[in-house]
Amino acid sequence: MKRILTIILTICILAMPMLGCKKQDEGTIRLNEVTHSVFYTPLYLAIENGYFEDEGLKIELTNGGGADNSMTALLSGTADIGLMGPETVIYVYNQGKADYPKVFGQLTQKDGAFLVSRVSEPNFRWTDLQGKEILAGRKGGVPAMTFEYIMNQLGMQNNQDFTMNFDVQFNLMTSAFLGGTADYCTVFEPTASEYQASGKWHIVASVGEQGGEIPYTSFIALGSYIKNNQEKLEKFMKAIKKAYEYIETHSEYEVAEAIVKQFPSTTINSIETSIKSYKNINAWKTDMQATEASFTRLQDIMQNAGELTSRVEFNKIVDNSIARQVFGR
Repeated sequence: MKRILTIILTICILAMPMLGCKKQDEGTIRLNEVTHSVFYTPLYLAIENGYFEDEGLKIELTNGGGADNSMTALLSGTADIGLMGPETVIYVYNQGKADYPKVFGQLTQKDGAFLVSRVSEPNFRWTDLQGKEILAGRKGGVPAMTFEYIMNQLGMQNNQDFTMNFDVQFNLMTSAFLGGTADYCTVFEPTASEYQASGKWHIVASVGEQGGEIPYTSFIALGSYIKNNQEKLEKFMKAIKKAYEYIETHSEYEVAEAIVKQFPSTTINSIETSIKSYKNINAWKTDMQATEASFTRLQDIMQNAGELTSRVEFNKIVDNSIARQVFGR
């Protein structure tokens, strides 16, 4: 991951003169998401219910298919905001870039993946992964590091007690698992519930429930963008706040009905099940303000995975000012 980001930074420096020539609509925000999942329901609800439009904003949403790709989009100037794991911010900060990205809003506070098996395991225990191969994400990414941390806390070590397969790209893990790779795979909703309903696999555990609170997915932008677009980002956060209020005052089915257009090949019932799953593990950070304690734990997880060269001060990479203004403390 660190080598990849070094290459990305070089490309971005060379591309900057050309990027400055393109003028962008003042009300448009180019948002690149790490993946497309019910895990990000508040974002899609704000889009589908017109909350961004109410604030005078237009969201251009693209899918990065992995945090490395989403960060590339942010650093290269093809995205204004990235929705991804904040580990990417730490990696870039440690590269010494002057205008580095910062977290300005935290969307999720738990790992959103569910562990799936090809066979039903109603009495599954995490120690059952002894001697097994698991697809849990790209090396250096939060999904893989969190999974390894969970296993280490249970006294099990990668390549000794179990094997983590890092060879499959994040957005290709599902097809690889269905094709016969590994014994277990971590999958986000709605795919996890939809494929279970069709008999393709069985959900055996929630990674987020086992892993506890970490700053899993955050809204991230360059420091210069945050500084120069305070009013726009405040409007952005107000739209997300309206989405949270809708979730709190409506049933899971009504929320599913509102965002079903975001998942055209998925049934409303599957989306409803997914929303219930995420509400059950308290997946969403409803005040969107990152905490120093959670970032300390994230860096513990990164250090445990051998991916952290130097720990970073919380206030260097997190700017809670807009979230605090919109949500209060």
